[in-house]
Amino acid sequence: MGNGSSMLTQYDIEGVQEHCSNTFSQQEIVSLYQRFCQLDRSGGGFISADEFMNVPEFAMNPLSQVVKQLLEPLFVPRLLRMLDGLNFKEFVLFLSAFSSRASLQLKVEFIFKVYDSDGNHKVSFNDVLDILRDLTGQFIAEHQRERVLTKVLEEAGYRKDSVLVPADFMKILGSSVLKMEVEVPVD
Repeated sequence: MGNGSSMLTQYDIEGVQEHCSNTFSQQEIVSLYQRFCQLDRSGGGFISADEFMNVPEFAMNPLSQVVKQLLEPLFVPRLLRMLDGLNFKEFVLFLSAFSSRASLQLKVEFIFKVYDSDGNHKVSFNDVLDILRDLTGQFIAEHQRERVLTKVLEEAGYRKDSVLVPADFMKILGSSVLKMEVEVPVD
């Protein structure tokens, strides 16, 4: 399952399907593999963040250009860190979070990874505060951000010194309507 000259076996396809909670059909996985091989210019079985950003649907989508301009300082570096060095299985799992067929759990796990910038499987008050700081910039004073975040955590049943794990995100976000769909053609 490494480079463009290798083929996926039925066993590989089923393994990838299981890994992404059956979000994609077998045919879609084969199409994604072909796309992955095109992106993996070095043929090493991994893609870099730069290679991923060459996906035409992202590069040419006018909405993505607006989102990129507005959110680039915040999310693009975080997403690129998540993308860098993905193998095919992880590439499919990453894309599955954006599918309309993805489970709420899969979407919440993806969001958790965005907030968990150091990859320690925990999100602290300061991790969330960093994101708020990136989002609000100089428009809100630091003490106001801290006060708002403290209040939000308290309303959700957590304290400022709480450390959130994926199950906490599921509890908090699972009660809201979470729609995170980006059309990623697989053909």
